[in-house]
Amino acid sequence: MTATASRVLVLNSGSSSLKYQLLDMQTESINGSPAGTRLAVGLVERIGEETSRLAHTPLATGGAKRETEGPIADHKAALKAVATELSADGLGLDSPELAAIGHRVVHGGLKFSAPTVIDDEVLTEIERLVPVAPLHNPANITGIRTARALRPDLPQVAVFDTAFHTTMPEYAARYAIDVETADAHRIRRYGFHGTSHAYVSRKTAELLGKAPEDINVIVLHLGNGASASAVAGGRCVDTSMGLTPLEGLVMGTRSGDIDPAVTFHLKRVAGMSEDEVDVLLNKKSGLVGLCGDNDMREIRRRIDEGDTQAKLAFDIYIHRLKKYIGAYSAVLGRVDAVAFTAGVGENAAPVRAAAIDGLEEMGMAVDASLNAVRGDEPRLISPEYARVAVAVVPTDEELEIAQQTYALVNA
Repeated sequence: MTATASRVLVLNSGSSSLKYQLLDMQTESINGSPAGTRLAVGLVERIGEETSRLAHTPLATGGAKRETEGPIADHKAALKAVATELSADGLGLDSPELAAIGHRVVHGGLKFSAPTVIDDEVLTEIERLVPVAPLHNPANITGIRTARALRPDLPQVAVFDTAFHTTMPEYAARYAIDVETADAHRIRRYGFHGTSHAYVSRKTAELLGKAPEDINVIVLHLGNGASASAVAGGRCVDTSMGLTPLEGLVMGTRSGDIDPAVTFHLKRVAGMSEDEVDVLLNKKSGLVGLCGDNDMREIRRRIDEGDTQAKLAFDIYIHRLKKYIGAYSAVLGRVDAVAFTAGVGENAAPVRAAAIDGLEEMGMAVDASLNAVRGDEPRLISPEYARVAVAVVPTDEELEIAQQTYALVNA
């Protein structure tokens, strides 16, 4: 890395998409860590289709969003198209100011508990984890291979969704099944959304004017995918997602917690195949299975119109949230803050109000006027008298990946 290299390109490769952000890490936040200035953001979607679309916004120049449509055959072509867009703004991948490329990798197993410079051995281990992350790791691997081919001289860093949760004690991470079977097939709770939980728990401490090691936080990452974590002194001690992102909270299309015997029942009684059960629980359950919608705004609109099915779906969603808030309060022993984040957590005031309603004896309350305020900055929504701070903390997974990548290559 050259002395002037301060830019990090963050890549998040999906099966048919490529999200990216280019950040300059020279600026510092109030706690001394790189705050990151976004120079460009974009998305390539429908890769491999005739109607592929690239949306690129050059923030550094203040230019308008540029959109192009046309066939983009694969991730290699997608990244080349991104490079062309960046070059048009003077931000090309061949710039000496580019310090590294940071990749979001969903599953790192137990081996990767920190951001890691990618070499052949690391890539092989990520491939070995495909069986426990078949929907995500293959796409992440494709993005890594493509970026390494384009810039083989540049440090490529993997930042793992699971890494933040590797601090869980064994009694929280283990399932109560035969140990030999579990170990042979790497069955345990890994957790996901780790970059978000790490970022939000740290920003919550900053909001309260305290060091992360001095507070206990329950983080509620509520998007189409949703997860909760119990963070004690900056370290995750429990999380709701498990071997896969299916376990835990009610989500947009995923069931969350369910009796495992339901799967056997569906195979025996309904004659469903393993693949059909998989699709049911991952894509046709959760809010969409309960009421046909997985958009919380639409669900709230239907509730306001008297739709009882939408109301039931909302109540089930909130009930599961309350159970996890209560459970993690017991796990932590002392709770200093509850932080809502991600699309629903940041924008759905009725969800926040309903999740905390009735928890006054636990020291939690929401101020209706504060909760109604919308904004992009971390903020408290609890009244001054509340013993536990309730906060809305916008997540920034791309910045977290950039920060971890930049810190590693600098070290």
